[in-house]
Amino acid sequence: MQAPAPSAELAPQVMPAAGGRLGRWRKSHSLSGVALVLALLGLWEISARLGWADSSNWPPVTAVLAALAEGIASGELPRLLASTLMRAAAGYLIGCGCGVAAGLLLGTSRWAYYILKPLIEVFRPIPAPAIVPPLILFLGVDNVLKIFVVALACFFPVVLNTLAGVVGVDEVLLQTGRTFRAKRWRVLRDIILPASLPMIAAGMRTATGIALVVTVIAEMVAGSAGLGYYIVQMQYALRPEAMYAAVICLAATGYLVNRAVVMLEAWWIPWLGK
Repeated sequence: MQAPAPSAELAPQVMPAAGGRLGRWRKSHSLSGVALVLALLGLWEISARLGWADSSNWPPVTAVLAALAEGIASGELPRLLASTLMRAAAGYLIGCGCGVAAGLLLGTSRWAYYILKPLIEVFRPIPAPAIVPPLILFLGVDNVLKIFVVALACFFPVVLNTLAGVVGVDEVLLQTGRTFRAKRWRVLRDIILPASLPMIAAGMRTATGIALVVTVIAEMVAGSAGLGYYIVQMQYALRPEAMYAAVICLAATGYLVNRAVVMLEAWWIPWLGK
């Protein structure tokens, strides 16, 4: 005899996947962000056309986009952007490398913590632009100055996040390593470093934006090339379209760099956020 079909009340209910809801939520918010940017650009265009801002240095966004296209077509903006990114990348890599090494040292050595931590806290609040003029006296105005300033600015968020990651390692993991009589360098390599990776990645992601901003500021203060120097020159030359075009180029570059860091982070630490 055939078994009766289960009623609708007893049939298993298929719940919608949480990942699908999350994906739709992210997509809707991304579209909202794009709509907001377009609305602001439209407001910019209208305010310039209708004269809401009584200034000759507030050009319409269409004129700025035309200057941006012209700068890209001529190769001037890509060349300047490459120069800026080279300095930012060099300082970023040096600062992050030193920050990770110092954070691991501070987190695993009590003596290093008590000696170096006060020194870090003294220099950390100093804004990067404030140290550029004194450093010009020692390093000049070449790439060495800009790379050093960027490395110093990137060092602090990375070292503090690395230290927080090391201090927050689960004590059970450390006790397990001691139970198996693992040497100190193996505990550092196989336990402390992997457990600290999420915090290290957070510090490095923060340093990404800092690197680009500080590079542009250093080029403005003591530059002879790069987008920062170009923006100042266009300001002095009373060419606001070209100046704003360079600013838009920087904004787009910052967004793309951030997206690239997010993708690299997902590949480097696949368990992050799960």
